[in-house]
Amino acid sequence: MCADNEDPKKRKESKGTSKELCGYPLSIFFIVVNEFCERFSYYGMRAVLVLYFKYFLRWDDDLATSIYHVFVALCYLTPILGAIVADSWLGKFKTIIYLSIVYAIGQITMAISAIHDITDTNRDGTPDNMTIHVVLSMVGLLLIALGTGGIKPCVAAFGGDQFGEHQEKQRRTFFSVFYLCINGGSLLSTIITPILRAQECGIYSQQKCYSLAFGVPAALMVVALVVFIVGSGMYYKAEPQGNIMHDVCKCIGFAIKNRFRHRSSQYPKRKHWMDWAEEKYAKLLIAQIKMVLKVLFLYIPLPMFWTLFDQKGSRWTLQATTMDGNFGLLVIQPDQMQTVNPILILTLVPIMDSLIYPLIKKCGLNFTSLKRMTVGMMMAAIAFICAALVQIEIDKTLPTFPSAFQSQLKLLNMGSNPVTVKLPGIDPLVLPAAQASNEFFTFDTELISISIGNSEVVKNISLAKEKRQTLLITSNISANWMLTNDLTSKPQEGNNAVRFINGMNTAVNVSLPAADFGEIESLYYSNYSQISNGKSVFTIRSGSQSCEYSRDFGFGSSYTFFIPSTLVIGPNCQGSITVAEDIKPNSVHMALQIPQYFFITVGEVMFSVTGLEFSYSQAPSNMKAVLQAGWLLTVAVGNFIVLIVAELAKLPKQWAEYILFASLLVVVCFIFSIMAHFYTYMDPAEIEAQFTKKDDEDDEDDKSQLQKEQLEMVKKDSIKSHEDEDEDDTAKQSRM
Repeated sequence: MCADNEDPKKRKESKGTSKELCGYPLSIFFIVVNEFCERFSYYGMRAVLVLYFKYFLRWDDDLATSIYHVFVALCYLTPILGAIVADSWLGKFKTIIYLSIVYAIGQITMAISAIHDITDTNRDGTPDNMTIHVVLSMVGLLLIALGTGGIKPCVAAFGGDQFGEHQEKQRRTFFSVFYLCINGGSLLSTIITPILRAQECGIYSQQKCYSLAFGVPAALMVVALVVFIVGSGMYYKAEPQGNIMHDVCKCIGFAIKNRFRHRSSQYPKRKHWMDWAEEKYAKLLIAQIKMVLKVLFLYIPLPMFWTLFDQKGSRWTLQATTMDGNFGLLVIQPDQMQTVNPILILTLVPIMDSLIYPLIKKCGLNFTSLKRMTVGMMMAAIAFICAALVQIEIDKTLPTFPSAFQSQLKLLNMGSNPVTVKLPGIDPLVLPAAQASNEFFTFDTELISISIGNSEVVKNISLAKEKRQTLLITSNISANWMLTNDLTSKPQEGNNAVRFINGMNTAVNVSLPAADFGEIESLYYSNYSQISNGKSVFTIRSGSQSCEYSRDFGFGSSYTFFIPSTLVIGPNCQGSITVAEDIKPNSVHMALQIPQYFFITVGEVMFSVTGLEFSYSQAPSNMKAVLQAGWLLTVAVGNFIVLIVAELAKLPKQWAEYILFASLLVVVCFIFSIMAHFYTYMDPAEIEAQFTKKDDEDDEDDKSQLQKEQLEMVKKDSIKSHEDEDEDDTAKQSRM
């Protein structure tokens, strides 16, 4: 570390800091660490957010998706507010500090909202007052949106302020490292927080640990704030210079108002409607606004890309919950599939820049920025077609559940002898001893007659509409038959729903480390328990004796295990217990999502990275932030479009919704390609230079005119002074 003896006044002009390390201002290391922790906090919380809505707050897929996209949209609306506050009032440093505090409070509030024990008075693992959790989570998300959006336009620019004019190379390296920190924080958090969510925690009952999954990002945000404050004494803190966005809005407003006042035909038309502001504003400012409006007009179709892109954190994550995440040595959680995106980003950006684009250029193709963006939009549409094909494969494996006017019934023979069963409209069925029927039978009527056994005992069974039920047939077929309610949906979060039916004459107790089925009475059944994937070993106890039963589980299945009356409790009861598979496990592998992630990431690289570069190159020197705000606004609008399309379409099949979004993007892409074809690329510096040169010439003319006037005044003064002298001489002579 070395300190220079630079004059403080000069230091302010060069925007440097007095302390350097290896040629870099020491202050930027605090900013880089701050950005890494903040991005870890944001993306880590966002990775598990839609699952928190669905499985903790118990919202359905549509509501969970809608609130998720409203939150993301707010995160991209608030940067405009942050930029205004920083530029015109607080400055970047204070804005980052104050909004980071708001941000950290929001993350802590989210972590508290996910603690189920705070309202679980009966200690059954389910919150008794969900309103408290919903209110806390909404307040937390609002604070996070305000915090992360507010500091978004400030941190990178604040880092750039720390470099002097002699550190241009270091500044470029800083922005590269800064972008790397964003993707590094995103990648690590998307790997770690789903693992934390999958843990089980709680004071009275063990549940999925969303509080830990939100708590670690909250801790990282506090660390980010502390690190940033520690470097406070080393920062160069530029004073607020006024808000150019405010000036732009005032100028546009005046032009519209002035044009409206002079709308009659007696006033001559002007080349551009912004020219109506010439009476009050400088021509240079008007020319700069014209350039900005030209680019903003191109932005109109762009939100549709973000409509598709941001669904990888909502719809695609929910899609992964119905898939098999077993990769052999590695088991992937549904929300961990999002890590494919940052991994591909870090891989594809250098490949595209150093290999693909130069190769296209060598082939003689003029692959302009707008053409790249058009291709990027097509890649996103292809990604959603891939998602639709995957969804069709998933739908093939899903069970057919009863409609609102149907009932479904499965049979289980609890006796030690086979029985023959006759159901309405179905051929006679022979049920072996201690076995269940292979499938559920569907009926359109609520009351059915069933005859069982050679003596044909006939009983009327009342079924429940829109339900799946299992009929327990005891060995004494004349006794009362029992109906159980079965699952009518896939188990949540890729878990497996398991229950036991006790066919013995004595009560048994079934347990395993992750769940306790409790004591099951004779000829009765237990409730369902959620079992994670992998091997589970159940311990079955009757009195002082016990035996063990093990089974490997996949993802999203449902089983009924039957303990027969012939079971002998001993060292092992593996072969005696029979299994009925009520819902098949997920059989479509998560690896099938990789193509859709690949295409959406290629689209992101070609669309987002190129779009930022294009916007920067086409923006006037003092309006880069205005176009950045416009770019972020397209992201917010895109997330609102998800809500509008999903609510209006109301498609029963998810694959159809994917195709709808892909089709809309193709149409928008076609419109954008036409707009791009007629777009003329600009050189803002050259346009600004013309006005500057003209102003300089006007200044020179003014100066020469002023000099002429001054010269005339000098001549007049000289003549007047000579005349006065002559008069004085005459007076003197007269007196003499």
